[in-house]
Amino acid sequence: MGFANSTCSFSRFRILDPVPAELWPQVPDRLKQFAFRDIDEIPEMQSQGWTSFEDMLDTDWASAPPQKGAYLVFSLRLDMRRIPAGVVKKHLALALRQEKERMREQNKTFISRERKKELKEQVLLRLRQRFLPVPGEFNVLWATDKNEVWFASTQGKMIDMFLEEFLKTFGLHLELLTPYNLAASLLDEESLIRLDQLEATQFAPLS
Repeated sequence: MGFANSTCSFSRFRILDPVPAELWPQVPDRLKQFAFRDIDEIPEMQSQGWTSFEDMLDTDWASAPPQKGAYLVFSLRLDMRRIPAGVVKKHLALALRQEKERMREQNKTFISRERKKELKEQVLLRLRQRFLPVPGEFNVLWATDKNEVWFASTQGKMIDMFLEEFLKTFGLHLELLTPYNLAASLLDEESLIRLDQLEATQFAPLS
């Protein structure tokens, strides 16, 4: 799901830090510096990074630059390998069986905890090489004239990852615009005090 779809769930943020003027011409290079790196051919479980808004396979922004008038648009791509727990359990059982047979040939019976851990790591490494990562794309829209950033996800883990990647890339802190934070940014001190004194309305009938 993304901003180009007919419907989209998204989270809004405001930038808390002053944005230095020298940052704007550096944006394309910073996006490339922290661009997505493919893990199809290496046994990593997860990879995340920036990609082009127009094409999630484009990490050089050859298809289009991120600048769109007063906006910067790009995407956060996350690829994850998902190995079913049942598959891991099966192949670990097979590895333990083979290990027991090998040990019987050596007149041994006990498999140490360290060896079991080693076998599990070997199994996971083999399985990672057989399971392709599942790609995910989450659009980002940065309104440079409003100091607002929109992120096409409402998932807590994705938001945390986005905040971390944004800070690492641009050195800017973001604050999630919850209804309260949005109201606080619009109200004066006296109105904010009244807002804090409000109590939730009980719509359900009292028993």
